[in-house]
Order: sequence, then structure tokens, then C-alpha cells
Amino acid sequence: MIKARALRAALAAVLLFIAGCAAAQSPVPPLAARVTDLTGTLTASQRAALEAKLESFERRKGSQVAVLIVPTTQPETIEQYGIRLFDAWKLGRARVDDGVLLLVAKDDRRLRVEVGRGLEGAIPDAVAKRIVSDTIAPRFRSGDFYAGIDAGVDRIVRLIDGERLPPAGSRAAPPASGGFTDWIFAGFVLVLVVGGFLRAVFGRLLGSGIVGAGAGAIGYLLAGLAAAVAVGAIAFILTLLAGGGPRSRWSSGRGWGGGYGGGFGSGGGMGGGFRGGGGGGAGGGASGSW
Repeated sequence: MIKARALRAALAAVLLFIAGCAAAQSPVPPLAARVTDLTGTLTASQRAALEAKLESFERRKGSQVAVLIVPTTQPETIEQYGIRLFDAWKLGRARVDDGVLLLVAKDDRRLRVEVGRGLEGAIPDAVAKRIVSDTIAPRFRSGDFYAGIDAGVDRIVRLIDGERLPPAGSRAAPPASGGFTDWIFAGFVLVLVVGGFLRAVFGRLLGSGIVGAGAGAIGYLLAGLAAAVAVGAIAFILTLLAGGGPRSRWSSGRGWGGGYGGGFGSGGGMGGGFRGGGGGGAGGGASGSW
């Protein structure tokens, strides 16, 4: 009974800590349309034209491209907000990861093209940078935001059209339930998600240590000292290793991948209801100013 109460208290403390830190993040709007303008920059006809173009492209190719215009991403950088939004919206098809996000922070004068992993070949970082700097930014500087977004979307669509992808309408079947293995997988994902967040706040080594200590405490409450040592060590190593590598989200200046579910909204978009297809990010992209 004492262990159960202590476990509940420990979990509550962790959740309160995460909630407090999350409050400092910019809100993620629900996904209900391919084009979302929270600034009133685009007219209704301009939004409709972009929406129709992207809907037609998705029906033909299968890939998902979305546009979001927000006033600001502060206190986050556009890179941090972009990856968190991409993961929340789950753009692209599951296991194909063929989604692209065009994100504009108008008051910050910043924009970003976020690319799913499955489109790294079609839109590598250098090409994404040219879309931002050569195609979109010059039109933004002249005050024509619709022309910049429209030209950027056209360039993105042409690049994806040149990539060999599974045909439109194909989606990978979800994996069968694995019982106990599902719990192991869930714990693994939780360690990575919470660990990534704590690495961003406290740094790689200290953040990994906090995750290891927390996991060890839970292991001790559930199964004793031996389990505490084993679970804590595994959690520490997983968190530490997950933060390494040149393509790491944190090493590239990106933010927490987010624990928010994708596929928000249905029926609220101009395209008759739109939601993410279950894809993932961590592919690449580029940012710029105008």
C-alpha cells in the first residue's frame, strides 16, 4: 500500500512538471484543413484555391502538404515549433512519412519548410533552403504573401511528383497487438519522449540522469532494488544514446517531438474535413527570414 501511494505521488509529480513546462510552449492548433491561417493574411478565395490544389495533389500522389500561418511561435523557435506541430498533425502516410509542412510565423518574419523522412530524397535540406530563400522569401518581402505561399507549394508539389512513392490510397496495415510486448514498447517510447523533453530543458547528460533516476525509483517501488538498478541503467543509456547523432532533433535545434496525437478534427476544413495520415517527421527541412 505504501509503495502504491508513493508510486502515484511520483507519477503525479512527473506529470505536473511536464505540464508546467508545456505551458511555456506555443499552442498547436487542431488540424482541420490543409491551409490554416490564424492571422487573416489570406482571403477566403486564396485559401480555397490553395486548399483545392493540395487536395487534388493528395488524391493523385498520396502525399500530404499543409500550410500554417501563425502570428508567432514564441517562446519557441520556428524549428522547435515546426517539428512539434508536424508530429502532432502526423502529416503524410503511416510508414511512408511523405508529408510536408510550410510554416509561416508572420510577426517573427520567419518561415520553415518541414519535410517528412520519406521525402528526404525529393526535398533534401539544401533544396528546402532554396525554396525558402529563392522562391518564397522574395515574394514575402514585396508584401505578396499569397504569391509566395502559392509558388512555394508549386515547387514542393513538383519535387514530390518526381519521387517514386507508393500509389495514392495505399496505407501500411497497423501492426497486430503484442500483449506484454506492447507494454515494453510503450515504456520504451515514454522514456524517449520524456527523455527528449528533459534533455532539451536540462542538457543531455543531466536530462538522461533525471530519466534514469526516475525510472529507477519506479522500478524500486514496483520490484525492489535489483529492478531499480536495471531499469534505471537501461533508461539512462537509452535516453543518452537517443540524444546523439548528427540527425538528432536536439542537435539540429529542434524541439520536443510532442506527445500529442495527430489526426485532429474532421468536417471542419474547407476540403470537407482533413486530418493527418499517420506519418512522422524527423526528416529535415530548412528555415529562413524575409
